[in-house]
Amino acid sequence: MTVIIGFEGSANKIGVGIVKDGEVLSNPRRTYITPPGEGFLPRDTAKHHRKQVLVVLKEALEQANITPDQIDGVAYTKGPGMGAPLASVAVVARTVAQLWDKPILGVNHCIGHIEMGRLITGAENPTVLYVSGGNTQVISYSQQRYRIFGETIDIAVGNCLDRFARVIKLSNDPSPGYNIEQCAKEGNRFIPLPYVVKGMDVSFSGILSFIEDRAEKLLQEGYTKGDLCFSLQETIFAMLVETTERAMAHCGSKEVLIVGGVGCNMRLQEMMEIMCQERQAMLYATDMRFCIDNGAMIAQAGWEMLRAGVLTPWEETSITQRYRTDEVLVKWRD
Repeated sequence: MTVIIGFEGSANKIGVGIVKDGEVLSNPRRTYITPPGEGFLPRDTAKHHRKQVLVVLKEALEQANITPDQIDGVAYTKGPGMGAPLASVAVVARTVAQLWDKPILGVNHCIGHIEMGRLITGAENPTVLYVSGGNTQVISYSQQRYRIFGETIDIAVGNCLDRFARVIKLSNDPSPGYNIEQCAKEGNRFIPLPYVVKGMDVSFSGILSFIEDRAEKLLQEGYTKGDLCFSLQETIFAMLVETTERAMAHCGSKEVLIVGGVGCNMRLQEMMEIMCQERQAMLYATDMRFCIDNGAMIAQAGWEMLRAGVLTPWEETSITQRYRTDEVLVKWRD
């Protein structure tokens, strides 16, 4: 029996999760929410995390009915992410590991998402679409690495959605992306937008600039916010489905796993499902409990690392804002 506690705080969510041999015992989290039209700044986000982390830690232990002496290791998000929030949570993880005399495990945030998705869905060797506020990657596993087949060449898909939500003053509660998804359901007039796929890579900054510049004029012409959200979603999700399908064809894959916060979007899942049915493939996705940043996904990746003997030396328990998925040697997979 191996029990791991995981700390996640790479963006605006602070989460602590506890995992025991593939079972999620607890997974509480808190979200830093800013007023409509505003993003979240690293300094303010870190302040929120420092204020909430011990409350969430206590909740996690109580919900799991676990005491520190039953825990075998402490995992934390080493990166990628926002510097100040990452550092604020890493300090807590290092402190807890020392107080409890436990090994510490620095986890790649992206791999946390993938391992959690594999655990929850049971997908064996899927082509992974990782879509969030900070990352957009098409990934496949080969020879102890998660290989990146394609990615954004500028901003992430979630960042594109979040920034457009600010333009049309949608609420940040529970998240701008969720509110765009709901708003898009009310739209039925499609506005042609730039469709930017470059080989296996995608670009969202031009699409965002295009619709930002024209949003006010389009609303004055009779288009609704729903029409704008609908058009944006349809365009950028089609780009993601195209590049994912190309990676599947290259790898001969019959499984797709969508992970990351944007992976909760039901329209993205619907479009991907249509593509998978045409290829006689299976689509796997998780709900908001596990696709949005959470502590349990870091604990699960830490669980895999500990069992494979991959520990983080104390002198390397720092954080890094840039930590690519394919940098990690995945010793726990064949």
